[in-house]
Amino acid sequence: MAFTDASLTALRVFREVAGRGTLTAAATALGYTQSAVSRQIAALERAAGAELLERRHDGVRLTPAGRIVLRHAAVVVDQVDAGARELAGLPDEPSTVRLGFFASAGAVLVPRALAALRAGHPAITVHTREGSTPSLVRALRAGAIDLALLGSAPPFRPPDAESPALEVSVLYERSLRVAVPAAHPLARGDYIDVADLHGQRWIAGPGSAAAGGAGDSTGMGAWPGLDERPEIVHSARDWLAKLSLVAAGAGLTTVPAMLAEAVPDGVRVLPVRGGPQEQRRCLLARLPGPLPEPAAHLAGALRDAAPTP
Repeated sequence: MAFTDASLTALRVFREVAGRGTLTAAATALGYTQSAVSRQIAALERAAGAELLERRHDGVRLTPAGRIVLRHAAVVVDQVDAGARELAGLPDEPSTVRLGFFASAGAVLVPRALAALRAGHPAITVHTREGSTPSLVRALRAGAIDLALLGSAPPFRPPDAESPALEVSVLYERSLRVAVPAAHPLARGDYIDVADLHGQRWIAGPGSAAAGGAGDSTGMGAWPGLDERPEIVHSARDWLAKLSLVAAGAGLTTVPAMLAEAVPDGVRVLPVRGGPQEQRRCLLARLPGPLPEPAAHLAGALRDAAPTP
């Protein structure tokens, strides 16, 4: 079987798997069973004459052959979809932009930028999806999104080691802070001394290293670098759930400085003094190459909405 015999369905499935990172997530997004997704991938690998995915315990990773197939699959699928719209007499979608963002960026930065974009360019439609930084990088590589807001922590390495390198710019860099109940003794001052964080009870995201996860930027919780094993009393993925638990006096949690604008009543967000500075960056990333005008307008709105130093 030659690669030219690959079906359009198989290419769509492969693109979704590459963007989602797991067969299960791709099956859910497509409305397929996992076995159906596996069959499509197997058929595509037979047509390509090479293994396209490396199966790992935490999902899949593209092989060198898989990266080549993905690059061409994205072009083929987009061109076929454009042809189908034209045949159906539907307008093209030049004013649609797909944006991915990490959770805390969706609380303040994204709504602010979208409001400004609607005011200045009402014809542009933006579709968004929330995800972890690794999943958003995969979605960019797969052509499933056009722009991505990524979280980055020291030592601020590139988002991935794939080639070509993503085009990345820093929208802002701010210090990490701690959210405390308004009635907590630590809430009485204008800052918290790092020594006073010892022995505290923490609310962490399931992806945080302190909660036994992989340490993803969306799973923050305990203050980094404490010379003790933090006591995690609650684990929650959703920012509103974590901050509501803080408001209820259930514990403390770390938050990006920008999220201070969106905390519920009963919560104070304070800087931490002493110890190394814990900085976090918000990055705007995209694939290299010319940026279509609608995506450029959205990128400009995101830069304008970012906080100044």
